[in-house]
Amino acid sequence: MNDRVTPPMHALPDGEAELTLVVRLPWEDVARLGQEAGRLASQMRRPVTLEEAVSHRLRSSRVAAHAKPAGEQPPAVTAASASVSSLPSRPPAEQARQAIDRINGTAGTA
Repeated sequence: MNDRVTPPMHALPDGEAELTLVVRLPWEDVARLGQEAGRLASQMRRPVTLEEAVSHRLRSSRVAAHAKPAGEQPPAVTAASASVSSLPSRPPAEQARQAIDRINGTAGTA
C-alpha cells in the first residue's frame, strides 16, 4: 500500500466488521447497483441503500465462490464486477443521464 491512511475498521456485535471505502465507478455500475437495491428492497419489503446492495452483492459472490467445485478459481470480488456489460464509450454527461434514467425507470421514454 502507499502512505494513505488506512480506513478505520469497526467490529460489529453480530461478529462482522465494518469499514468505509471510497470507490470510483462508471455510471453504468451505479445504475446496476441501483437496480440491485431495488430488487433487494422488493424482497425485503423496505428501503435499501446502495451500500446494502453492494454488501449483499459481495456476500452473494463470496457464497457462490465457495460453492464452486475444487480446482476452479473464484472470481475477484470487486464492486465493479457487479455483472456490468461492456458498452461503447460515450461522453460522461450522456452516461450519467442514461444511468439516472435507468435508475428512475424512465429509460427509452424520452
